[in-house]
Amino acid sequence: MSNSFESNEILRKLPEHLKQFIKPQNYEDYSAIDQAVWRYVMRKNVDFLSKVAHHSYLDGLKQTGISIESIPNMYGMNRILKDIGWAAVAVDGFIPPNAFMEFQAYNVLVIASDIRQLEHIEYTPAPDIIHEGAGHAPIIANPEYAEYLRRFGEIGCKAISSAKDYELYEAVRHLSIIKEAPNSAEEAINKAEQKVEELQQNMGEPSEMALIRNLHWWTVEYGLIGRVENPKIYGAGLLSSIGESAWCMTDEVKKLPYDINATYKDFDITKPQPQLFVTPDFAHLSLILEEFANTMALRKGGLSGVQKLIDSKALGTVELSTGIQISGIFTDVIAHENKPIYVQTMGKTALAYREKELVGHGTDTHEKGFGSPIGKLKGINIAIEDMSPRDLSAYNIYEEKTVTLEFEGGVTVSGEIITGKRNLQGKIILISFKNCTVKHNDTVLFKPEWGVYDMAVGKDIVSAFSGPADLNSFDLITHVPSTQTIHVKKSKERLELEALYQQVRDYREGKNRTISRTKVLEALMENHPNDWLLPVELYELAVLGNENELATKILKHLEAIKQNKPEFGHLIDDGLGIVNSGIEA
Repeated sequence: MSNSFESNEILRKLPEHLKQFIKPQNYEDYSAIDQAVWRYVMRKNVDFLSKVAHHSYLDGLKQTGISIESIPNMYGMNRILKDIGWAAVAVDGFIPPNAFMEFQAYNVLVIASDIRQLEHIEYTPAPDIIHEGAGHAPIIANPEYAEYLRRFGEIGCKAISSAKDYELYEAVRHLSIIKEAPNSAEEAINKAEQKVEELQQNMGEPSEMALIRNLHWWTVEYGLIGRVENPKIYGAGLLSSIGESAWCMTDEVKKLPYDINATYKDFDITKPQPQLFVTPDFAHLSLILEEFANTMALRKGGLSGVQKLIDSKALGTVELSTGIQISGIFTDVIAHENKPIYVQTMGKTALAYREKELVGHGTDTHEKGFGSPIGKLKGINIAIEDMSPRDLSAYNIYEEKTVTLEFEGGVTVSGEIITGKRNLQGKIILISFKNCTVKHNDTVLFKPEWGVYDMAVGKDIVSAFSGPADLNSFDLITHVPSTQTIHVKKSKERLELEALYQQVRDYREGKNRTISRTKVLEALMENHPNDWLLPVELYELAVLGNENELATKILKHLEAIKQNKPEFGHLIDDGLGIVNSGIEA
């Protein structure tokens, strides 16, 4: 974690592999234009959202210390967020979905610290500080919603991805970066959009991560709450989009009751949403989340759970009925009567019990993989894990005994028992053999010359999930994003415009009252004739100062911009409307 970031008791509990995504906010990098963009969006949002957002939004703005006037500083946010048991960290744009969810599980809000360009003031596909800071942060002041968010992260980070999910994540990240970056070629954007579209259309059977991301999108990002006929906004994507927050309230957007069917409704991150889901209250969100969790391999285990891990080609864990956990990259499963009877990993593997690595069974011991039978012994009603010491002795499952264990489905383990490990309840969870041969029918799965054979004990796979059981078992500090947010060198013209914005900001904040706003306007009209936001700010100052002649001149200039750039018309009108309503109030 960067030394320039102020830690606290919540952030200190983060595992190291999450800290690799954190970057310093670098508050001094925000220009006066960035600050003006924040101020415009927030003033417009608060003005409009006071009528259509859930009451938790405005309450939360006060509680989380988010100012309308200035981009929030992470230091200040964290000091206030800790009072509600949360913290915030800065990251670079999109991070992998599992990591994003895991941060939430630790009560940490992930904030993309960059801010959208003035040109994309209404909407950006890239996560930015307006979306995260002004969208997500205020709502978590509501305890019911905050617990939903935490629980969502806890369950979501265990969701199994497919190999294609990560490819799509990288493509979406790349698209969001170049769409937001200044001077991106239209051809490059089209190519990136085409790549995302191609991947989305060829994802195959949706993974657990794809499904739970749908739930995240339709609740945390684009959720509505209340009655279907007259809902309020609580989703961060809507709270932070001055265009979509208004449009979503119209009849153009279909409103549907929120239920488990939202899991199967895909979304397009690059376009406004044609339909939205309405939850009656925040408690209902948690009910649907638990309903979905009941369908996950995390709770169902079994053959399908192992198969999901194999398809993911990524680090995952299976837990057996005794509680022993096998973490690695799963490559093979042998099934009998639709049940897994043998699982195999490839490469570094670790064994754990209750999320704690078993002593002597880390990745150094099992660096080339791990395989084990699962199930009951053939012809014996009682499973090994349920056998008493007397039963174990009767079946020769005893130290220094040479034994052949034949499992249902045709797996045999033949060798001399060295020792065993038990769980806290006294059930045997691991048996180690020497001179051991393991077969499935005529196929050899383990040979004596390979060394000690460790056999996990369990009659069923009760859980399968993404990631390792014990986070300390593996080196997870591996994140190198394929693309990073683009910061181009600013032109001389841009720096001059930023300087004008800074003068106006300094005047408004009382730092320098000698600045001539008339000269600023003249410089704008001559050198930056299409900039519309700074004239709106100048108009506000002119009205407040009862400078009618300057105000009239600014309005005339804004009319000229509207004629020349009609696409700015509604933004200018909205800005003037906020100024005038503020003066009248």
